[in-house]
Amino acid sequence: MSYVNLNGKIAPGKEISLPYDNSAFRYGYGLFETMLVEQDIIELWPYHSERLMEGLRQLKFNIPALFTVDQLHAGIMRTVKKNRLEKLCRVRLQVYAGCGGMFDNDQKPGYIIECFPLEQHVTELNEPGLVTDIAKSLFKSTDSLSNLKTSNALVYAVAAQQAKANSWNDALILNTAENIIESTIANIFWIQEREIYTPPLGEGCIAGVMRRHLLAVLPQCGYTVHEVPLALPTLRAADAVFLTNAIRKIKWIRTVGDKEYSMHIIPAIRKSIFK
Repeated sequence: MSYVNLNGKIAPGKEISLPYDNSAFRYGYGLFETMLVEQDIIELWPYHSERLMEGLRQLKFNIPALFTVDQLHAGIMRTVKKNRLEKLCRVRLQVYAGCGGMFDNDQKPGYIIECFPLEQHVTELNEPGLVTDIAKSLFKSTDSLSNLKTSNALVYAVAAQQAKANSWNDALILNTAENIIESTIANIFWIQEREIYTPPLGEGCIAGVMRRHLLAVLPQCGYTVHEVPLALPTLRAADAVFLTNAIRKIKWIRTVGDKEYSMHIIPAIRKSIFK
């Protein structure tokens, strides 16, 4: 049986429900964090919590004094332990606005915490590599909300359906300038002559916590990292490409369309970061 935490109350998932006029359901008004818990530790928790709280402030949530980072951390771990998944699991924390219309919402945050079992191989480097291509007829804007992990994930959901229909492992997302910015679930990096690159946040990609971690740690490991836009010709000229997120860490892309890439120095990069 799976247990879910709704605003501090843990109960079987089948007993949890939200009002029909919930703003996350009506308008996609909310944020979420997907986190890796391993051996009783929420990996990259400071980055997750900082991104969440900054996003809530940006969306003008009315954050009560009791709604704190410490409270959320305790709630996550209580839920993980209730599900007996302390050794390894994926946690989804969704924070949503209250009920009502678009202009009369009280903006007080509610939250749901879910836990999902996870196989160890999901966090490891993928030897076969990912098969990907670019999502068609979808373009993400570069506005003030584009870096947030909002409950409105329609672009990603449609791109994921394209990936499924074409037997890809993932689909790459374009912005309105037709530059590649990310995948449906991850940030993108590429390697050219041992230099590492990733699109800047100004291109409209999600401000990923693993992306942030790599940008901080890679220079300490002796790698040079650049934040530059990723046009299709640049991607095709790359030596290697990989995706990053908080759960899967680093995943090698073997193909984008008909273009094949080597693993190059990706195993060494991963070994340097996750010792």
